[in-house]
Amino acid sequence: MTADALFSALNMTAMSGWLLLVFAPRWKRTGLIAGLAIPALLAAVYAAILASTWASAEGGFSSLSGVAALFADRWVLLAGWTHYLAFDLLIGTWEARDARSRELPHLLLVPCLLLTFMFGPAGWLLYLAVRKAGATARLSSPAAATS
Repeated sequence: MTADALFSALNMTAMSGWLLLVFAPRWKRTGLIAGLAIPALLAAVYAAILASTWASAEGGFSSLSGVAALFADRWVLLAGWTHYLAFDLLIGTWEARDARSRELPHLLLVPCLLLTFMFGPAGWLLYLAVRKAGATARLSSPAAATS
């Protein structure tokens, strides 16, 4: 399989997890698939790519130039991309689980998930802001004042 073909397959696999988080948040298997099975598969592919390419890769992590040289290898670049896919999906799954436990409306979570999917940490920051706003709104609601 070529790096380009594997790239497409990995993207489609990760996308299926994101679609479950957005469109089937209450399905009992969403957390298992999006939060465990898909990230585990991505992690296994990541490890396999690294095991087969790391020894021959040039560059390293001690400087920006070293990182650039390292990611000049398409297979190492694919490993890095797979790393992003896995960890962003894990963060998205955490956001969904946390939002459910805090009883945040799913429609408030969806923009956070989309931003996490596209821009990782920025989506997580948005989720933290939404979570804080939701907690503040609950504390200041009339129902909270009477309980």
